[in-house]
Amino acid sequence: MLQVRLFFIALQFFTRLPIPRWVGFEPHWLHHASRYFPLVGLVVGAAAAAVYWAAVQVLPSAVAVLLSTAAGIYLTGAFHEDGFADTCDGLGGGMTRERALEIMKDSRIGAYGAIGIIMLLAVKCAALAHLPPLGAVAALCVAHPLSRLMAASLIWKMDYARSEGKAKPMAQQMTGGEFAIALACCVPAVLAAMLLGWLEWRSIALGIAAMALVTLWFGRKLRQRLGGYTGDGLGAVQQLTEAAFYLCVLARWS
Repeated sequence: MLQVRLFFIALQFFTRLPIPRWVGFEPHWLHHASRYFPLVGLVVGAAAAAVYWAAVQVLPSAVAVLLSTAAGIYLTGAFHEDGFADTCDGLGGGMTRERALEIMKDSRIGAYGAIGIIMLLAVKCAALAHLPPLGAVAALCVAHPLSRLMAASLIWKMDYARSEGKAKPMAQQMTGGEFAIALACCVPAVLAAMLLGWLEWRSIALGIAAMALVTLWFGRKLRQRLGGYTGDGLGAVQQLTEAAFYLCVLARWS
């Protein structure tokens, strides 16, 4: 029952979805809920895939992808997209660690953030629009949990960059066992995509390799510039690795 509660706490934190009242709340649950971030991603990915599949039956693929992306953003409250934009502003405009963190804390969006999020969304939508329908559905269902696993890996291996912030209460650290649970949450989507023949294993392997490389590169940048990860940095990793997976799938399919 505790594990079920931890999943619902993660779902409440990262989405707009309501959770049952019997779940309750304890502050320390937020810290341990990080193990279920990828499972929340599976929920978001499945919802976005459902919207895409329904829309593509009667609309062009590009329009279906836009509706699917809008649905995912609405479901999460643009949580990760906002983090990516803030990170672009902070790393782009901050010459020192303190200034970068100050910019990232500002709720206003700057030129780096606006340009970055527009380009990122354009890349994701364009890549999905050029995939066959079943391939796009599978890519959505696989990329969302895996990209959150990549973000969770920073919690597992890195220190938090500042003493306060929106990520601090729920993700100060992650044990190896908790990361193993997060990894296991990604397995059903990956196996289903391969067994159903919607994505070949080479596409998935290439996508995971690219996601890992992006995570290593961006994690190193966060450590050099900020001294560790932030909540915004986790959102940025999630968005970047999600886009990397779509591009790899498209490259293999093409």
